[in-house]
Amino acid sequence: MQLAQEDSLRLNVLLNQNVQAIRIDEGKMLVYGLTEKGEAKIQLNPNCKDELYIKRIKETISSHILGSPGGYPVFLKRWTRMGQARAESLENLLKLGEPEAVVAVVGASGITDEIARRAWWAMPNAENARRMLAREDVVQGGMGKELADFLLEFLPFEEEPVNVIESVRLVLQPGLIDDEQRLDLWKKGQRKNAFLVGFLASAPDELPEDARPHPHHQEWKTALEKQAAEGNQLAKMLWRLTSAQGQAYMKTVESVLKKPANQDVIVALFKTLEDYFKEIRPHQELRREIDLILQDANTHSCLGDDSCYKEQLASLYKQIPDSQPLIESMLVFSCIGEQLLNPIFALTDAVGSVMRRKIEPVTTPLSTHLNRILAKN
Repeated sequence: MQLAQEDSLRLNVLLNQNVQAIRIDEGKMLVYGLTEKGEAKIQLNPNCKDELYIKRIKETISSHILGSPGGYPVFLKRWTRMGQARAESLENLLKLGEPEAVVAVVGASGITDEIARRAWWAMPNAENARRMLAREDVVQGGMGKELADFLLEFLPFEEEPVNVIESVRLVLQPGLIDDEQRLDLWKKGQRKNAFLVGFLASAPDELPEDARPHPHHQEWKTALEKQAAEGNQLAKMLWRLTSAQGQAYMKTVESVLKKPANQDVIVALFKTLEDYFKEIRPHQELRREIDLILQDANTHSCLGDDSCYKEQLASLYKQIPDSQPLIESMLVFSCIGEQLLNPIFALTDAVGSVMRRKIEPVTTPLSTHLNRILAKN
């Protein structure tokens, strides 16, 4: 059975005018096309069951765009064999009227700002916006601000903390939002600390938190700056950590650590800590026991046989003997990662206060070292 004559004619007219993207509203039986002149619309007149008719519509579109009625699955096989996502391939995917094809486009490494514009017209939702804002070409292009504004407006309706964290992280990329919007996000974080994790991940040294430098920061300034300039990574991190922004970072970590909403939040927090302290991580081994990390940091045995670290440490202790407690705490945090939580979360799906009690064996000793870094003890 063929398409209704009127539908066949209008669909062919659309497909022959350099269409940029197509979307299909199966509920209203409408086909929309994005062209250089704007948006076109075709009201379908099915001559069989709607589901079957939509299938024939998609086969007609696919035959015109790809030369085969197989549609997205067939095209995906060809695309995989090519090994890369060329711009032309992504453009054709957007012309199939298939939601799965749009999802493939927004996640492709080869997406450009123009292709992002077409994909956004085809399927505007928060997940697609996040995927596209993970690409530098889109962030720097005309779509960056539009996608960021959408995510900002959608944040109050976001139910999953992990999505909140990722949305905040992405919109905080340079040039996407203004200072007022940024401050508003920060204020929201005082009520919902998933927002704060997004800040920690995106702007660790530019947090809007009011904090003073560590009491020893100025006293150690000359020695730390000199050693940092000479390549001492421990001195560089100690200088960063005792600065006003370093203290603001750790104060924000403290805020999240006190009351993480669910497992996603605490896992994301540990990942940001791992990234923040990665420059001084003494080994690649992922310790799964907090007691072992604490013991190694206290004895500095975590440094192993790395003579470079040992030289840096000796140099610091020689010039700043009273820095030893902070160095120990720095080493503790440098070994923090998701692996500490996995043994706990493998046995429970608890959230809220129950989850917080279960992770206390990890978070309680961390709080002790956090208080030391913040000069609370």
